[in-house]
Amino acid sequence: MVVNEMPEIAKWYVVHTYSGYENKVKANLEKIVENRSMHEHILDIVVPMEEQIEIKDGKKKATLRKVFPGYVLVKMVMTDESWYVVRNTRGVTGFVGPGSKPVPLTDEEVRTMGVEEFAPMLDYEVNDNVRVISGPLENFIGIVEDINMEKKKVRVAVSMFGRETPVELELTQIQKL
Repeated sequence: MVVNEMPEIAKWYVVHTYSGYENKVKANLEKIVENRSMHEHILDIVVPMEEQIEIKDGKKKATLRKVFPGYVLVKMVMTDESWYVVRNTRGVTGFVGPGSKPVPLTDEEVRTMGVEEFAPMLDYEVNDNVRVISGPLENFIGIVEDINMEKKKVRVAVSMFGRETPVELELTQIQKL
């Protein structure tokens, strides 16, 4: 057995499926990964869903709908075997990409789709002086009071109308002075 000196990095690929087969393809792939012990090759399978509010008979009802009908996102290390397994799963019509070469999603595409959470790199911490760089309070100066990574929010004491006022902002709305 030859040891690969540079381990392959798993990337997200878009798999085209028959319409309405997205969840079935996900279940089939998960079963194949389990049966063939391909956990290190196929890491995650996602059918992106979003909550939609419907009003029926005057009542609000939350339902989940597919964001990309006919597509499943697969995080995998592309090898001949993993490509073959995914390509030949019942309900799959192929990978998205030119010809026979699947094209992985860029980090930016994955981020905008909301498939994977990326922890933002912060160059500030509590008690740092910061400037608001976007939103209605743009160019205001303040002091970081609290950083909540789970909610991706930061509380900043901003000087407004001659007094310190705490405001909650997105982590990306401020920068260190």
